[in-house]
Amino acid sequence: MTVLTAPGGKIDLSLPITPVRVAVLTVSDTRDEESDTSGHLLAERVKAAGHVLADKGLVKDDIESIRGRVKAWINSGQVDAIVTTGGTGLTGRDVTPQALEPLFDKTIDGFSVVFHMVSYQSVGLSTLQSRATAGIIGGVFVFCLPGSNGAVKDGWDKVIAAQLDSRHKPCNMVELMPRLLET
Repeated sequence: MTVLTAPGGKIDLSLPITPVRVAVLTVSDTRDEESDTSGHLLAERVKAAGHVLADKGLVKDDIESIRGRVKAWINSGQVDAIVTTGGTGLTGRDVTPQALEPLFDKTIDGFSVVFHMVSYQSVGLSTLQSRATAGIIGGVFVFCLPGSNGAVKDGWDKVIAAQLDSRHKPCNMVELMPRLLET
């Protein structure tokens, strides 16, 4: 058995990975497809981890636009997880948490805590300026990251990637997917 140490656990490389269908959404008033470096970075990391990039989009910092794109992906049945980048700050235009948290069936409270622990190692107290959040909507994991490349690297590489890797032990979110809509 070949084991790779991962954040908070181990990845058993002798097991096959179960690809997760991940959609990436950039929320920004200032970026377009060409200048969307954090969205491109995230999409590349999703594919490099062995997952399927189900879709990639860009919407303005607008509650209805954010909700509309996320709901469409969830309703399509073709997405297992959504990772957003941008709109989690403290300014008036940063509305990603306001757009998505009311839709959460369940909040993944630990995500924000762990993200901030990781982010603190990179940016120190500036992590306080992020409202990174995560939850489950209609059986789909939704992770909301800040819009900087550094935050995307921290969030994906040190938090999300291991939990979306079916080989991560002692447990991972992939093994929960078939049960997310239980009643």
